[in-house]
Amino acid sequence: MATKQAHKRLTKEYKSMVENPPPFIIAHPSERNILEWHYLISGPPDTPYAGGQYHGTLMFTSEYPFKPPAIKMITPSGRFQPNTRLCLSMSDYHPDLWNPAWSVATILTGLLSFMTGDEDTTGSIRTRDESKKKFAKASLTFNLNSERFLREFSDLVDETRTKIDEWDKNEAKIEDEKKRKLANDNKPEEIVDPSTLDPEDRIRYEQARNRAVEGQKSNFVYYVLAIAVALGLFRYIN
Repeated sequence: MATKQAHKRLTKEYKSMVENPPPFIIAHPSERNILEWHYLISGPPDTPYAGGQYHGTLMFTSEYPFKPPAIKMITPSGRFQPNTRLCLSMSDYHPDLWNPAWSVATILTGLLSFMTGDEDTTGSIRTRDESKKKFAKASLTFNLNSERFLREFSDLVDETRTKIDEWDKNEAKIEDEKKRKLANDNKPEEIVDPSTLDPEDRIRYEQARNRAVEGQKSNFVYYVLAIAVALGLFRYIN
């Protein structure tokens, strides 16, 4: 149960989070317990987490703000072990490093910074960026199948479903473009019959063909000269 001081401080911080949330982060206390906070990090652009949604918890003690919270990330991310306490300078692993002036915004901004870095700690894991990108897409479906997410972020359910649809459409579009490019790359070169062209187009066609032939001749001459020079140098050296 929260002390009067902890309740007052966390109420103030919730108001601050609503009015001025840090970039890519939203958070609020549970309706049942003000010491239990739920956050949602949106993967920043230009990172392997782009497009993902990462739900986690901050568990404060009744002695907050004089003691730090336990930090967990529930959604698999490829960066942290799900539902595992994280060892960070602003977590309950290091009460000796805790600064009572730090806030929920400070904690979650630090968590996001650590997430997008490559340092190791208790509760972190190492995966390739490609794996993190797959986790980013999977995070949306994971959250929609999570009762805790549905309870704490019910206002984001429709938005999350829309993001999944947009992601699928974008992937389908990229795949279609790849197939078209592959088909064009494998398409045999079209042979033009000059007799089917009108006089002006025929002249332009003949000029273009002559330039191509001259270019091939020039390349051949250059190649022969290069070989001759190389042979001359070899004989001179020996």
